[in-house]
Amino acid sequence: MFSKILWTWVILIAFAFGAQAQNTIHPTSSEYEYPTDPKVVEKLEHWRDQKFGILIHWGIYAVPGIVESWSIVNEDWINRRDTTQSYEDYKKWYWGLSEKFNPQGFDPTQWADAAAKAGMKYVVFTTKHHDGFNMFDTQFTDYKISNGPFKNNPKADVAKYVFDAFRDKNMMIGAYYSKPDWHSQYFWWDYRATPDRNVNYDIRKHPWRWNQFVKFTHNQLNEITSNYGAIDILWLDGGWVRPLETVNEEVLSWGAPIPEFSQEIDMPKVAEMVRENQEGILIVDRTVHGPFENYRTPEQGIPAEMSPDPWESCITLGGAWGYVPNDKFKPSRKVIHLLIEIVAKGGNLLLGVGPTADGLFLPEQVSRLEEIGAWLDVNGEGIYNTRAIETFKDGKLYFTKGKANELFAILPLEEGEQLESSISFEVNDPKKGSKITVLGESQSLKWKSENGKTVVSIPKNLQKKLSGGAAIVLKYEGN
Repeated sequence: MFSKILWTWVILIAFAFGAQAQNTIHPTSSEYEYPTDPKVVEKLEHWRDQKFGILIHWGIYAVPGIVESWSIVNEDWINRRDTTQSYEDYKKWYWGLSEKFNPQGFDPTQWADAAAKAGMKYVVFTTKHHDGFNMFDTQFTDYKISNGPFKNNPKADVAKYVFDAFRDKNMMIGAYYSKPDWHSQYFWWDYRATPDRNVNYDIRKHPWRWNQFVKFTHNQLNEITSNYGAIDILWLDGGWVRPLETVNEEVLSWGAPIPEFSQEIDMPKVAEMVRENQEGILIVDRTVHGPFENYRTPEQGIPAEMSPDPWESCITLGGAWGYVPNDKFKPSRKVIHLLIEIVAKGGNLLLGVGPTADGLFLPEQVSRLEEIGAWLDVNGEGIYNTRAIETFKDGKLYFTKGKANELFAILPLEEGEQLESSISFEVNDPKKGSKITVLGESQSLKWKSENGKTVVSIPKNLQKKLSGGAAIVLKYEGN
């Protein structure tokens, strides 16, 4: 029986890991490689229009409410307070959670409804995290949701029902898949100790075993992209599984050990296979810069500058990716401000929301998502289908550009902040005679050019009406 003290301690690991990653955006000198396949280009540009998605981490780690997978790694930053339990016993306990994972309340329609009300346009769902527990009905291992106490439930093939629910909301579908698999004997071999996150044997000495792992990985990716309807995004996590020659300063900055050999799963073959199954599918081989990283994915933070290349910040709604008890969720105003900054800098926001062990979003999560959606219902024109411009910011104002050359000036407002009688900016001038409006309001605003600035007057009725909101958006035609 795993003690409550240890449960609490591992919960703390979740927040520590989140804090470790928060606002840490690793610089890289590697140039982005824009895809050449026209079908991939078409889907990529469509994805760039969507701006806002949901990332759902759900697995056996939801049962005790602890950090996903990482507590079974034997690295210095992982601490387990209960020193009476051996590392091997802990791993057995963790993997044994599969026998307790029986989410009778599993309701993907609730998830999809909440995401749609939030204004989200795509989903990325964890088909398998690093711990190797599969949330789809794979035929290549028994370690899966459809083989435990949930196996007789009509929705036992969880990924199918998640993807179907989000397709019903006309969302793009993304499959998260972990390249490392710590449960597989072809990755963490019981014959050896498991000193860190990497494969625990020398691939050069045991090529057969690694080839079996590569075959297993390809078989599972073939299943995901063959058996689950239209998949738009293959989101590959576990960037330490990569060719040795691609290890760069960014990878070294993680502080994880680097083996002296490649952990190569033959990405060219993976790409060929999944694109035969799903024409134009986006591949996101996270942090492995090159032809199989169709967009980049900074985690728990926002880059300092605008980038014209496709990218997406993945940021949690609370303090953890998955469900943990008593998590503290960001106010909707904070998420809206993150979304504004990310979009103005050229990115998308992928917001992490973790369901409970019973398979439901908490009321607090749902209410936050509804509040975000209420703002986007009025102001989404300044977010969706826009692109970034070099002069993306002036003071507190962020700017985006629509496809018909319209410009949007977005002013975030803090809690209790009052709108002033005017808004001024020195960049992105309106065209002479341009009409300036506030999204959601019909009246035209008076404006003038003065000493190199555009000064927009805000009448008292709008100052009073809009001061309580998270942000206001001005729309106008630019020069």
